Amino acid sequence: MNNQTQILRYKKLLDYLDRNFKEDINIEKIEAACHYSYRNINRIFEALHHETIGQYIKRLRLEKAAQYLKYSAVGIADIAYEVGFKDRSAFSKAFRKKYGCAPSAFRSSSESSLEVAQQSLITEASTDRERLQFEPEYLPDFDYLFLEFRGDYTDTSALEKASEQLYKNAKDKGVLTDRSIFMTEIMDDSEISDSIHLRYNMGFILDRPLPTEPEGLFRIKKHKQQKYAKFVHEGNHQSCIRFYNKIYAFWMLDIGLELKDSPTIEFYPNYDKTPDDDMLTEIYIPVF
Repeated sequence: MNNQTQILRYKKLLDYLDRNFKEDINIEKIEAACHYSYRNINRIFEALHHETIGQYIKRLRLEKAAQYLKYSAVGIADIAYEVGFKDRSAFSKAFRKKYGCAPSAFRSSSESSLEVAQQSLITEASTDRERLQFEPEYLPDFDYLFLEFRGDYTDTSALEKASEQLYKNAKDKGVLTDRSIFMTEIMDDSEISDSIHLRYNMGFILDRPLPTEPEGLFRIKKHKQQKYAKFVHEGNHQSCIRFYNKIYAFWMLDIGLELKDSPTIEFYPNYDKTPDDDMLTEIYIPVF
């Protein structure tokens, strides 16, 4: 078996796990998804991720539960069932082990942190605070080629290196054109996931299908039509992180839309033409 075949099977497994981690996943389903024996693919997976497939699934479930606790009013028992736990007690035990507190305490702490952030931002901007400006917008179906970056969002040098690798690959393969749109898909919350596990998909929208499967760890993903709250930020990466804090701190007061369980998307209309401080970031946060 050549290396490209092995990489293709590994990518199929990743796609399967990321789509279905909330569901009942067993050894037979994993082997069917990647055409590897579970023993062998688990060894490869652990070497690449520093965790087994089972640990990966459990971590994603708990991190998704933490997002629901932080951003929604869904009951704890319903959250436990939604992310794939059979009963609330097993969920609570696993959650406490990972986050050091019960799910109810985590939710209360998140609400308190939100109030502190609101007061801090109001004081910083004076009492005559300008409301957040956004537009409701639908993004259509599209395919995009991406490279998954794992690590700290604030590590700008690593992000730039991954971006350059993506750019070179797209150019070499002839998929980069004057109409290409650079985008990223933010998969995780930096306040919930450990920095080493944060996933940040960097890619280009494809204006035509690729003739062959992308090589290496590059993957293609289909984006389905979705409604978003669109924000526009001007400035560098660090100021954009602060802008996100402001968005979520005042979400309930200024936006009032229900968040949807889908990744946030960023587009960079002038990323290769302007200095960092003048860079525009179009932020699309999924909503119902």
